[in-house]
Amino acid sequence: MQTARFYIGQIVRHRLFPFRGVIFDVDPEFDNTEEWYQSIPVGVRPRKDQPFYHLFAENEETEYVAYVSEQNLLPDDTGDPVRHPQVGEMFVGPVDGSYRLKVENRN
Repeated sequence: MQTARFYIGQIVRHRLFPFRGVIFDVDPEFDNTEEWYQSIPVGVRPRKDQPFYHLFAENEETEYVAYVSEQNLLPDDTGDPVRHPQVGEMFVGPVDGSYRLKVENRN
């Protein structure tokens, strides 16, 4: 099993598609439905044996929750905050390009 390259609170962007977000959870390997996986076109379908990240995501038009493979993420170095409305419920920041979990959300 691969060690996750990104961390909770980090701001990332998608390698292929125009969206970015803040990571709020990490699965060590694919943990979604087979139907979801099969809906991804074969040419861009990621491997299952890598970390997958849950993001509070945004694009130019809307905010949503995304599930993205590690191979399709890059660090976002814009320094811009993520406008997703749930970010403030879980995190403070951003500070130095990432968010910090609120004390009440730490395990």
